[in-house]
Amino acid sequence: MIDKAQVIRLVEERLEEKMFLVDVRVNERNVIDVFIDSFDGLTIDQCVAVSRHVEHSFDREEEDFELHVSSPGLTEGFKVKEQYIKYTGRKIEVVTSENEKLEGTLLETNDSGFILETATREKVEGHKKKQLVIKKHNLKYDEIISVKAAISFK
Repeated sequence: MIDKAQVIRLVEERLEEKMFLVDVRVNERNVIDVFIDSFDGLTIDQCVAVSRHVEHSFDREEEDFELHVSSPGLTEGFKVKEQYIKYTGRKIEVVTSENEKLEGTLLETNDSGFILETATREKVEGHKKKQLVIKKHNLKYDEIISVKAAISFK
């Protein structure tokens, strides 16, 4: 079976300056899934370069394998801190450990967590109509179940 640590090392050797590794999965049938991303957006050519580097480092005579290199996609949850940094200033969806669902703008991130700004319409005392209420949530990484990019078709 192909060693996951070796795949990680090979991928990291080929990453360009603003690129980062998100995840590597190797299953029992030697299907290797590599997920990479970039602060500037990821191109097909960058994925191909990483794929070729990994593929040429293994001998198919010794072990057969299937290799996929791609970005994690918008529907996948965040796995590394670099994804939070990349999405600073953008809308994200968060599910907390209390199963609270929040959607808002990622304002900043640090080693222990991030700040999320939400805007909701709520009934405020002294007003007849619901008012726009903006809140800042200081969330710790260990207090969340999942975070992913919010998809909007507006």
